[in-house]
Amino acid sequence: MIDIAVRDLKKEYEVGQPVLDGLTFQVDTGERVGILGRNGAGKTTLFRILTGQEEADSGEVILSPGKRLGLISQIPVYPAGYTVEDVLRTAFDDLKAMEAELHQISDQLGSGDKDLLARYDRLQAAYEAGGGYEIETRLEKICAGLGIERAFRDKNFADLSGGEKTRINLARLILVDTEILLLDEPTNHLDLNATVWLEDYISHYKGTVLVISHDRYFLDRTISRVVELKNGRAEFYAGNYSFYAVEKERRYLEQLRQYKKEQAEIQRLSETARIMHEHNTEHLNKRAFSIEKRIARLNQTARPEERKKLKAKFGQAEFHADDLLSLREVNKAFGSQVLFDHVTLRVEDGDRIALLGDNGAGKSTLLKIILGEEPQDGGTVKQGLTVKVGYLPQQIRFSHPERSLYDTMLYEAGCNAQQARDRLGKFLFQGEDVFKPVSVLSGGEQSRLRLCMLMDEKVNFLILDEPTNHLDLDSREWIEEAVEEFSGTLLFVSHDRYFIDRFANRIWTLEGGKIQDFRGDYTAYQAYRERQKALTPSPKKEEKAKKEKPKRSGGTKQLKKELAAAEKRMEKLDQLLEALNVQKEAAASDYQKLQELLQQEAAYNAEYDALMETWETLSEAIAAEEGT
Repeated sequence: MIDIAVRDLKKEYEVGQPVLDGLTFQVDTGERVGILGRNGAGKTTLFRILTGQEEADSGEVILSPGKRLGLISQIPVYPAGYTVEDVLRTAFDDLKAMEAELHQISDQLGSGDKDLLARYDRLQAAYEAGGGYEIETRLEKICAGLGIERAFRDKNFADLSGGEKTRINLARLILVDTEILLLDEPTNHLDLNATVWLEDYISHYKGTVLVISHDRYFLDRTISRVVELKNGRAEFYAGNYSFYAVEKERRYLEQLRQYKKEQAEIQRLSETARIMHEHNTEHLNKRAFSIEKRIARLNQTARPEERKKLKAKFGQAEFHADDLLSLREVNKAFGSQVLFDHVTLRVEDGDRIALLGDNGAGKSTLLKIILGEEPQDGGTVKQGLTVKVGYLPQQIRFSHPERSLYDTMLYEAGCNAQQARDRLGKFLFQGEDVFKPVSVLSGGEQSRLRLCMLMDEKVNFLILDEPTNHLDLDSREWIEEAVEEFSGTLLFVSHDRYFIDRFANRIWTLEGGKIQDFRGDYTAYQAYRERQKALTPSPKKEEKAKKEKPKRSGGTKQLKKELAAAEKRMEKLDQLLEALNVQKEAAASDYQKLQELLQQEAAYNAEYDALMETWETLSEAIAAEEGT
């Protein structure tokens, strides 16, 4: 059964620049689908159209009748004075209305009205089926899983940050128990424990799930199919993110191989046609025209778009720090809330430390104390004299957001005009984009600009606070490549498990005001936590067998007969290939059918190529026999 059908969806915000351009796909009941694509590809636009927040310019969206759909990025407006608890309990409004009616009917049952009794029985059955007798249990379970403490539930919802509101709205939607769940970057404001809990919830969720996310671990654990938005249309991958990444690269290389093969074939055929035209006979001119028709047909595979890559690295000091950083008996509290106490740690040259902990545990505060931006309440923090720190904060702010990117580099990064252009270009800010005000940049673009300013500094100690937040998958890979080449010491806060697993060789866990120091990578750390809880070589390419020249028994008469047969079959293949082109256009949105047609086309082309080689060999043989 189909839950969502999207047919020929088109949407543009600027004339001539479509965001969605004939988008067509469907999602069956119970599927877990990842909606992927670069920033600006139209992912959030698609979700807003699915939920009715925006209208498409053309096309249609069909949702399964009677199914409830929930979007976590959509935060409703609640009445003034609503607490977090009030917002969460709005999930049970329908059940509460049924409960009130049950009480009302119960008071009238003494009249003996059979219709009233039947109504009461139906309502009670619906109330029980909807989980009416499990409201409190469900509420406590969801709050515990997402780390929503009881004291937090008394806070005014309007006073929460955007991230906190998103978190509460996620809990409310889960409590509503919608049949179709749309998740737009659900892990951006969740800590590791809550993210793992959400993964487990989705794995047991009985409905349909569509996910927009840049968290590769989350995608691998929650989706079984990928719809990638590219140039306003859909490309399909039958697997999770890891499958998608491998298959996407395979398709790119295959398309590039096919493109190069076609270009080489076009060059070869063009030369053959040119030679035939030079002979200027009716027969050869006819064959030359046939070959030129084939050339026009071959020239259809576009050169695959090569993914742009950053060409920048973190600047590195020419020397390493000996006595890098030490903390002794450091403590910090805000009022009665103690963030950490008696923290004693030492950072050594070459360490790559991941600082982990729940939201609000004090991770960013500890980084600010290390940087000297926040005073500690007690203890000492000591940095070596040769330490040169580079810092990327979680919240990116610019002192003059009204300035252009170009002016920001001139006045805040100390660049001259050419340096500003060069460095911005390395971070893919090119052309007129460099004259945009910083204030109009997206969160990911602002992070990229801050990295652009940071990366040329000569540092030997790099401190990153949520470096991959707000970045799309390509941008995450860019910063990962830069960090990979940085040979200094690294301290970072992150909820991106892929990033942690790739770089950390030491884990600091901030829990209950204490920091546990684990020496090992993230995989070893996870295994340690579990123990605590539980007390091929590439195949060799086959050499292409050399084709033997046809034997000349029978003289030129036999050769000419074979030549005519080859030409006749080539003409037939021309017709078959033309018919295939029409079928391919008709099947443009049917990936499976299109693949079958492409395979058939490849078979015809392979046969045509073989016949062309035979034709050339026979032509040479006839010319040799006749002495021409």
